[in-house]
Amino acid sequence: MAEYIYIVNKDTLIVKPPKKSPMFLRMIALLFAMVCGVLICSIRLKQLSTSSKINFRNIRVIQIPDIDYGIKQIEIPHDNGTKQSEIPPVNYPKPQTFSRAECAHNPVQFFAIISMQRSGSGWFETLLNSHSNVSSNGEIFSVFDRRKNISSIINTLDKVYNLDWFTSASKNECSAAVGLKWMLNQGLMEYHEEIVEYFNRRGVSAIFLFRRNLLRRLVSVLANSYDRYAKLLNGTHKAHVHSHTEAETLSSYKPVINSTSLISDLKEVEVTANKALKYFNSTRHIILYYEDLVMNRTKLNDVLDFLRLPQMELRSRQVKIHTGSLSEHIKNWDDINRTLNRTVYESFLRD
Repeated sequence: MAEYIYIVNKDTLIVKPPKKSPMFLRMIALLFAMVCGVLICSIRLKQLSTSSKINFRNIRVIQIPDIDYGIKQIEIPHDNGTKQSEIPPVNYPKPQTFSRAECAHNPVQFFAIISMQRSGSGWFETLLNSHSNVSSNGEIFSVFDRRKNISSIINTLDKVYNLDWFTSASKNECSAAVGLKWMLNQGLMEYHEEIVEYFNRRGVSAIFLFRRNLLRRLVSVLANSYDRYAKLLNGTHKAHVHSHTEAETLSSYKPVINSTSLISDLKEVEVTANKALKYFNSTRHIILYYEDLVMNRTKLNDVLDFLRLPQMELRSRQVKIHTGSLSEHIKNWDDINRTLNRTVYESFLRD
């Protein structure tokens, strides 16, 4: 095909290339489409051959404790198995002291409230016991003979979880969840390996309850210790009260806190709590904080879900003793303020 030459003037020469044939362009487009089609078909065939080798597995949703004190759902395959800490076994206790009668076929969840003194565990337990299907039997291991060795501990636990332990909280044959309150300094840390094995074997779920503000806890510990001897309420010691008048009477005592050992004391409490969480990490557990429960009662719904219980409104008659600013409850407040100011525990002063 000839080129077209244009002479605009004697100094300018413009050469235009010849036009390509439309048929040639169509052939290129067709060839490109064919190549793409072959590539797509080959990729699809590889995918089909690979998928034929995959074994489809059944998936189910389970509930496990979340780090933010709640319950989260995850999907796991059936054939992977599930840890005992994730799904508690179904328990059908057979008490020796009575018959469960028509409730014999109703499963019972086992639990233990693990805490420290003056961390809100008494209040929390009364909330649980207000549920018509829960029996939490109190601080059983406060009696030394029940925790003097691991055999005593196991025998006591067996009685509780076989429904053969009777307290005012016992709902006997129709209990859907049964447990107790257990402080860290009552043999729990000393025999933690044996207790963890027992929890996992019998499907006992651990409910950890701690306080965020350890300075407030210390005030409560010292005030309660003082009242054991002072007995401010008409010559009677009460660790928990049910009226604001009684609460005001007990809170009138302002303890003097040792500012020299304060930071090391707070650190020791933190270390102990962290050890407990580490020791019982393999158990099915949930972590709660007293302040969170007070500020947001809906977190109690997470506890009921954790225990696989029907939702109910939980109530307690207990009244908080130390309310308001901490400066109103510590006699040597200025010393404590100077000691904790600009430390990792500074937030305790304002919380």
